[in-house]
Amino acid sequence: MDNMDDDPSSFTTPGEYVDSNPEKEIGSMQTYLDSVPYECESFEEMQAKLEDIVGKIYICAKAKNWLVLSSWDGMLQCWLGMRYPIAKSLRAKLARLYYELCLLPGIEPRVIRSWAEVLARLLSNKPGMRRKLENTDLELNWQPLWRVLYKELWPKGRIVMDSTRNLVNILLYVAEQCNRYFPTSEIPSMLETFFPMFTKETYMTMIPVITSFLPPTNIHLYMPTLFKIWEAFNSTVIDDRLLELTSKLSEEHVSGTSPGADDGAKWKDVGIWTQAEWNFLIGKGLASMNVPVGTSKGSSATSNYADSYVQRQPRKIKKSVNRYHAIATMLVYSMAVDGNVRDVNTPKYRDEDRALAQGGFIAGSKALDSLDRLITSTESFFHPSNSGAWTVALTNFIQLLTYEFLKRIKEEEQPDCQTPITQRLTPTIRRAFVTTLRTPALLAMFSKDAVSLNYAQSALRSLAILEPGLMMPELLERAYGGLEVVNETHRTTAVLSMLSTIARPLVSERIWLGGQKHLVPLLELCLPGIDLNDPTKTVCATMFIVAVVQHMKIGDLTLYPSGLIPSSGDSVMEFELPPGSETGRSQSPVLSREDEISLVRDSTAGFADWVTSLFRRVLALYENLPEEGGKKNTTGGKQEENVLKSIKSMMDIVSLHLSEPLFELVLNLVYDYGTTNAKSNAVRAFGQLVACLARVRPEKTMAKFLPFCASQIREELSHGASSVRTTSSSRAALPSDTTLHWNLSILRGCLGYGGPIVSTSPVEVQGRTPGAVDSVVEKTKSERGYSASGRLMAHVLNTLAGVYPLNSRFVNSDEWDEDAFNQDHNLHWGRLYDPQDVVIEWHVPSPGEIDFVLEILDQIAKPALDKLEALSKLTSSWDNANRNDFCRYLHACRSIWSSLPTFCQEHEKVVPNPCSNTDFESPELLVSHLDVKAGFTLTNVEDPRYQHAIAYRHRFGDVILRAASALRQNTTGEDHIDAVIGVARAIDVYLLDYAMSRSGFDAIQKNYTQARDLNRLWPKQKENSRLVFVKRAQVYHSNRVYMHALYRRRSLLEDNILKELVELSLSPYTRVRRHAQSVLHSACGYYVRSTRYILHTLLDALSKGNDPDRMKGALYVLWNKGTDQAFHKRYLLALLECQHEEKPSIQKLVNNLAQDCLSHLKEESVNTDIYTLATPRVESALSELKQELSLSAIDQNLLAEVLDKGVVRIAKRGVVYHETWRYVQMASSFLSGLLRRDVAPSPDVAKFFLDQSSSPQPTIRGIAQKGIVYILTIIKIRTYANTGEELWFDEWHNPLQKQVPIKNPKAFVDSLNTTARTADGLYIDKIRTGFLTWAPTIKAYQPVVDGITPPVWDHESAPCLRILSQATTMDTHFSKLTLLWSQESIKTGSSLELRPENVSYIKSLAKMFLSGGFDRVLVVIEPLLCDPDKFKQRAGAEILTGLLRGSKHWQTSESEKLWQWTVSRLDQIFAQIKPDTLSFWESVFTYLLQNRDPRRSTAFVDWILSLPLEFNGDSAFAMNKPLSIFGILVDTLGLFFNKKSDAYAQIFLENANTGYAEMRGHICQNLSLIARSQWQPSYNSTAALLLACRETQDPLHIHKPRYLQLVSGILEKLPKLKEERLPPPRVNQSEYDRIGLTFLQWIWTTAYTSQASLLFPYVMPMLPEIFCMSELSDSTDVQVYSSAVLYVLSAVSPPVEYIATILDNFVIAIKSSTSWRIRLHALPALVVFFYRNLLSISPSGVAQVMDALLDCLSDENVEVREMASKALSGVVRCSQRQSIMPLKNRFVALTRKVTLPPRRDPTYPTALRSLHAAILGICALIESFPYSVEKWMPSLTEVLAPHSTDPPPISTTIRKCASEFKKDTWHKDQQMFDEDQLQSLATMLVGTSYFIDNIKAACLACAGDHPVGSLPVTRWLWARPHQRTIRFQSPRQHPVVTPDSLTLICSPGRYDFELERYPASLAMDD
Repeated sequence: MDNMDDDPSSFTTPGEYVDSNPEKEIGSMQTYLDSVPYECESFEEMQAKLEDIVGKIYICAKAKNWLVLSSWDGMLQCWLGMRYPIAKSLRAKLARLYYELCLLPGIEPRVIRSWAEVLARLLSNKPGMRRKLENTDLELNWQPLWRVLYKELWPKGRIVMDSTRNLVNILLYVAEQCNRYFPTSEIPSMLETFFPMFTKETYMTMIPVITSFLPPTNIHLYMPTLFKIWEAFNSTVIDDRLLELTSKLSEEHVSGTSPGADDGAKWKDVGIWTQAEWNFLIGKGLASMNVPVGTSKGSSATSNYADSYVQRQPRKIKKSVNRYHAIATMLVYSMAVDGNVRDVNTPKYRDEDRALAQGGFIAGSKALDSLDRLITSTESFFHPSNSGAWTVALTNFIQLLTYEFLKRIKEEEQPDCQTPITQRLTPTIRRAFVTTLRTPALLAMFSKDAVSLNYAQSALRSLAILEPGLMMPELLERAYGGLEVVNETHRTTAVLSMLSTIARPLVSERIWLGGQKHLVPLLELCLPGIDLNDPTKTVCATMFIVAVVQHMKIGDLTLYPSGLIPSSGDSVMEFELPPGSETGRSQSPVLSREDEISLVRDSTAGFADWVTSLFRRVLALYENLPEEGGKKNTTGGKQEENVLKSIKSMMDIVSLHLSEPLFELVLNLVYDYGTTNAKSNAVRAFGQLVACLARVRPEKTMAKFLPFCASQIREELSHGASSVRTTSSSRAALPSDTTLHWNLSILRGCLGYGGPIVSTSPVEVQGRTPGAVDSVVEKTKSERGYSASGRLMAHVLNTLAGVYPLNSRFVNSDEWDEDAFNQDHNLHWGRLYDPQDVVIEWHVPSPGEIDFVLEILDQIAKPALDKLEALSKLTSSWDNANRNDFCRYLHACRSIWSSLPTFCQEHEKVVPNPCSNTDFESPELLVSHLDVKAGFTLTNVEDPRYQHAIAYRHRFGDVILRAASALRQNTTGEDHIDAVIGVARAIDVYLLDYAMSRSGFDAIQKNYTQARDLNRLWPKQKENSRLVFVKRAQVYHSNRVYMHALYRRRSLLEDNILKELVELSLSPYTRVRRHAQSVLHSACGYYVRSTRYILHTLLDALSKGNDPDRMKGALYVLWNKGTDQAFHKRYLLALLECQHEEKPSIQKLVNNLAQDCLSHLKEESVNTDIYTLATPRVESALSELKQELSLSAIDQNLLAEVLDKGVVRIAKRGVVYHETWRYVQMASSFLSGLLRRDVAPSPDVAKFFLDQSSSPQPTIRGIAQKGIVYILTIIKIRTYANTGEELWFDEWHNPLQKQVPIKNPKAFVDSLNTTARTADGLYIDKIRTGFLTWAPTIKAYQPVVDGITPPVWDHESAPCLRILSQATTMDTHFSKLTLLWSQESIKTGSSLELRPENVSYIKSLAKMFLSGGFDRVLVVIEPLLCDPDKFKQRAGAEILTGLLRGSKHWQTSESEKLWQWTVSRLDQIFAQIKPDTLSFWESVFTYLLQNRDPRRSTAFVDWILSLPLEFNGDSAFAMNKPLSIFGILVDTLGLFFNKKSDAYAQIFLENANTGYAEMRGHICQNLSLIARSQWQPSYNSTAALLLACRETQDPLHIHKPRYLQLVSGILEKLPKLKEERLPPPRVNQSEYDRIGLTFLQWIWTTAYTSQASLLFPYVMPMLPEIFCMSELSDSTDVQVYSSAVLYVLSAVSPPVEYIATILDNFVIAIKSSTSWRIRLHALPALVVFFYRNLLSISPSGVAQVMDALLDCLSDENVEVREMASKALSGVVRCSQRQSIMPLKNRFVALTRKVTLPPRRDPTYPTALRSLHAAILGICALIESFPYSVEKWMPSLTEVLAPHSTDPPPISTTIRKCASEFKKDTWHKDQQMFDEDQLQSLATMLVGTSYFIDNIKAACLACAGDHPVGSLPVTRWLWARPHQRTIRFQSPRQHPVVTPDSLTLICSPGRYDFELERYPASLAMDD
């Protein structure tokens, strides 16, 4: 349901949120009404329209005409789109009605989806928006929704739901929208319903249900229990859903408990959470980051695997949860000052210890402190060089954090904020928040992928708004660096994109005082970015220019004296920094406001040069464009087109905001270029540039260009330009026509916005324009020429007759022209408006303009129509000139009417073909458009001008109708294709270019949304730029216009045109057919009943005797449009009878349509149209709704008529049609789809399916068998269902079904483990309760013993049953089946699998017919069961399985007889099982045991238990078979097996020393299954469960290991067994290794299940031994498994109680082990565990880890030392930065203390190890900051450099550290080093420095020499330009080189020198 917010008629605005105050709603509405240039309907008029719509909805619902109701739903949404307020009571009643409609049974899901959309629209519960209804306004009953959902989640028996059916997700969406309206008092009832159904098998279903249904109030009732469930289960689904829930609750209850409210949540330790809950939540958040730690390459979580193991079928509930949004929301809305403020240097330890032990938290906020630690631990993964799958997630996380934080800041600034002052965010928290996220956001700014880049830049934008003083200097430093670099394109584009996002802080002094002075320099630097060779950079540059310029005026302020110089004490900054805070790390001085304004004014003097350079840059780009061409005359490819669009948008904005002098400057520049050039490749682009100028000042632009262009056009035409006749757009324009097209493009640009000027200009100018246009139309004969003239006419007419806003500058027009504004417009830069303050100027056609349009119609349209009419009569004798004339004049007419969509408003039409069946359809219920005022030019039908114009329009339609008919009848060849396509396009214009199309409205709305979001910081923001409100007004106006395009009626002319369009869609020419089909598809979407009108023609085209191309056209149209309910029968028959045409392409189309039909041939589709069930809750909602309406709102006569016709409709639609056809497969599918439970199956249909059930074609046979299964299922349902509700809700009951009360759960469970049935002799097949708590009753079945009468099947279905019974009692039927089913599979390489459809078929037959006659079936299958042919075995087994499953309700004697027969042959079957059939037989045994009470098949269970379980035999496969079947028994029996579990668990553990890997696998799997089965907390009641979860530590018993004593006993033997290990190569036969592998594999297996939490009690005693196993290098398997288990402990979130124990084991193993291999394997695993559980480790635990790592730095083994260094680096980086200085001092002191003695000295190894430890420690500290240079680092180079020549491994360690030392920001970081430190760094790299004497450095940048004497030779060039010392490196082995001279190049803009020439001896290596 993710796309349910996509509303066809809705749009939101800045600050447009729902308010419960009616006055504010009306005020908000008024801003919309005032923004359009015409008077809109009054509130009363719109209420009357609403009442009419609601009245029709009432009538449709009352008559149960759901399909018509759906069309009125659309009308309601259209009304809501008009933004008028709706009374709260009426909204609540409508919401309740739609809620009840969503719960109707037997309704098609797509209809329910549309109702759910309306319900969501009425409730308006979008995140971040105020709700329109509170829970006091509306109360809904949750139980009916659960009733419908339950049926979908667990369909009964053989009812197989379509895999594409999405009703579950729709209903859960409804629950999520409505849960706050469920009564709070119902929460206990919900919990008592849901928790008993929560089991180990259903948790993936129940958790989404619970989180969707529970109201977000009184959370103390259910959250403790959900936390305990969360802790106990290893599941991604639970993680996602509960993180989402906690985030919603955190935001919902940010204000805590409100005064007078008892349903809020009290604030606790951290927000509304306790400290323990918070630690758990943050732990989950940290684990969700999925960053690679240690040696892992990505997420090591096992929860996904666990979920896939439980959910073996495709998941029904599909909802994507943005886990990162949930974590971000939870963190932000839990922030408050809730602790002591901690100094930044205070160590970071666990939250509960920090306040006491370390003095507090960052900014006094525990949540912010947790965020700081989380960000610190993941900081290095934000860098582009460390990117991976996690990058998008991490950048999305910080973007969402900043968004939510800014949203909360703004919410708390509102006067009506309910959050107490003490719980609000403080300036200190805000500053600390920005500081925390600043580094990762800056690192991610240059991300490699576009998605991450956008997220990072969005985060930077929010941070810059929050704390501009901290962020903007950093961003500007990177901006200048990125724009000055010419060879790093990605860096430049990233910087330009970033600058676009922070445009407002740059422009507005209200946000950041120091930004405006940077604008001109940045604008100048971005000009080189406009480069056709780099489209991406060009688009980014234009985006930045647009983002900045739209908020400012481009004018030179130095020309005017300032009218206001504020004093230095004035401050207009919106955010004041806290006292004592710095302004960021920038070294730039802080200036007063006076100085800043002075600098800004001075900088504006550069605008003239910048604007001139910009226009020249754009003109240069135009000159380099590729030639226009292609089918659409585009300029180049898609990239070039995007560049031109972005440049046009940029020039539009720039031109609009130019001052008067600068406009004159660029106008002259463009005029000079335009009159001296004519570029064929830039015709369209230059015209767009002129249009940008004309839009701003049309009179000046027109005065400049018009005379020149007109004379040029006349001259070109007089010399034969465009005189070569063409009609195809694929032909390139002639070079000689370039000047004509160039000037036409300029003229089009002038007149595109200059029409009003023309209409009010002197007579000679007015007369010149139509005449000139007419001349152009007459004389342009090439396709390019007359297309250009058509566009020219379209521009003129559009600007004359259109309604559009005129000025979108950043301030109102009256302010723009004020002198005071011009003197100090920089003070207004970045100004935002409230909606009521925006004054919008509109263009509305004046009488003069209307007359001018009519004049054009008279002078151009009328002659063109005359000529078209004459040419249409001569189509059979056309020559090239005639055809060209026809296309030219038709194009002219098309251009005229396509530009006049709102010139004449349509009124009520005469509809000759309403396509309504008056027997059961009411014309009054046919939807018409929402008639609202929309600014149409001519609306009065009595107006002569209206009549004049509409007559031309009708004549246009009549002419194209005649032309289409004439051309269709002329079949002289393909010469007329261009003309025919022209007619199709003209039809498109006539039918669809009225009002506004959906695509046009979507484009305007998308443009508005993008502009709005650019400046909007939070959803409820009221103010925005003026441009946004202008676009908003345009969208609102367009929405009103769009209403007139919907639900249009068809006149006779339009009917005839539609007929011709259909004929064109069936044309033999592909081009014509495709174009016409596209137009037809669109037309049918706007004209009411148009699909029904054209279906006759389309279906006739499928009959025999039609041309194949005509059939193909009809099939394509039907595929696009579908069909109508009234045509279902004819449509299906037409498809089935298409077999007469054997063309493969047509057959493929027919098959595709047939597949599409199946999705609509569902029983619910028919039932929706003929609904007969009672709807009491809907009736109740309707009666409540009626009270809100006036008496006249519901037409009682219409209601009575509709009710009467409803009976006829149901009778007609209820008929089932039967025909004979040849398409058997398709017919079978159609018949299956037409089966309905409310109608008895037809005997003929049953006979047809029965005949085909033994078809040799597998597909046909499969469909027929499914049809028979469904027929028998329908008969069963009809037999057991007593009412219509039971029929459709699947609430029918077998008479044998009983409800067993569970009064004593323990006694009940004990009874399951007896061989006898229950006390009442009942069988319990499915136990879907009892894991957490028990339901009051459980379903059981009574056995069929003598004396019980078998059911009498539905009497209406008796004929059908007789046919099926007669056939199935014949032996030949099963003989045929076995023969067919025994055939080898067609698929090569496919494994032998049980076919469930075959089993279901036999099971269905067995239930109905085979109770007393199964002996003959057994005779058929007996020889197959033991046949050597595995396919015959499968056929026999499938029939036997179906019989056994179908014998469930046979007489007891019969079923026992069948089981005895089966068991007597099991030994023979078992012996026959081979490796290639084992998996198949496992499926058979699983099928027989699953969901069946084992007491039904006691002999079968006993047989399995009697199988010998051997573990050390001779044949692995012989031992494998019984173990695998036993595992199936354990898995399927569940609770029934628990009594036997202990004995078998002991057997498995005692045989853990088996030498077979397969046996070990079975042992581990079975142990895991037994532990899972035994895990049964099982409380007596839900209340007891809730109490236990609140008051006990382990309510779900995850810390109670049942078999720990047995495991401990084996572990005690392991040390001795280790000593007895055999030497290689027999080491794998050692008992120690075998037991170890079994235990390790058991841990591994369990860790990948949902019950992974159960393994930790067993793991604790095993850990020491696991560490020991990791050193066994002689046993690869043991070593690999032990290392993997150490990692997997981090992949599963351990219960907090075990974290310290696991950590202790790691530390003890590392410290106490005598084996270096143990340390080597334990260290990386320790780092991963430490990271994953970072926030739950105590200070003492951290100290232990640090001590262990420091000890390992001095380990004797160098590999351990290096691993310890890596581990120390990671630990310091993610959590221990406060320890850096103590560690640094320690390591430096050690290096100074240790002196290496001679190598032969006995103390040499010890000294070397100690020194290496110190060096490794220093390198670890340096590497802990991989992307930055900290202030303490430079001094370390002087410590390391003296040791760079020490023996390995010291020298190699130092060199490796130095080689990775250079950071991205080295040009800045190197300033932190002095000369000696830089030399030391060079020495670290090479070990020794050499010197070159007498070097003369020639700096080519300044043409000067720099003699510098003796220079050290180094490799990397770090010197700045003109710096005295120039370094480059020589390899260590290189001899000293002393060349006489060396020339180096000083490259401008770079910080290094490059060699130009050098001696050959140096060239060798450098």
